[in-house]
Amino acid sequence: MAVEQARVADATLEGADGRLIVALDVPTRAEAEALVARLGDTVSFYKIGYQLAFAGGLDFIRELKAGGKRVFLDMKLLDIDNTVAKAVETICRMDVDMLTVHAYPGTMRAAVAAASGSPLCLLGVTVLTSMDSADLVEAGYVLEAAGLVHRRAAQASAAGMGGIVCSAEEAAAVRGIVGPAMAVVTPGIRPSGGEKGDQKRVMTPTDALAAGASHLVVGRPVVHADDPAAAARALVAEMNGR
Repeated sequence: MAVEQARVADATLEGADGRLIVALDVPTRAEAEALVARLGDTVSFYKIGYQLAFAGGLDFIRELKAGGKRVFLDMKLLDIDNTVAKAVETICRMDVDMLTVHAYPGTMRAAVAAASGSPLCLLGVTVLTSMDSADLVEAGYVLEAAGLVHRRAAQASAAGMGGIVCSAEEAAAVRGIVGPAMAVVTPGIRPSGGEKGDQKRVMTPTDALAAGASHLVVGRPVVHADDPAAAARALVAEMNGR
């Protein structure tokens, strides 16, 4: 199932690079609609996270899909297995392309079973890119960031997940663990010379792809640009070595 899921997620629209996922991190549906309109055919894949999801973003999914776009629903599900399974069953009916769950073994197994037979690409979130090893120690974890990412990547592969979300810094090691079929989705991407913001483990598009990432999630460098379409085109050019 992982191979099929990753292939589905790699599909692109004509004129857009499906490896680029733009995060619609805006507070209202109206702003999301305006941004998508400005980006036009430059971007084919969008991420909807908590901020927009709770401001009309779940309904906006239908509009994006009707326009031929792909949707990554970043909910980072974590709950008792039955609750996760029921949520995934509902999300499958929403026709989204990617969905995140936290990469706990039981959570992933429940999600995979619930999504069986659907094209939904399930992604296991390893360690947030806003966290480093010191943050994990503070939270009570014994493993450092890289070690925890590696363990969860192996567990995601064993569970039959479609892919992994990790920092681009860990992409090469994760690719070695999960093999070529699974998606490796890397947030915290910044163009050359870009500001880190609140991200601690970041990388440029070229370096992230070279490290083994299959999809790059970019938010502020596009969303906050004076010309979002130009910023997206520059990112795609950088991704393709131009």
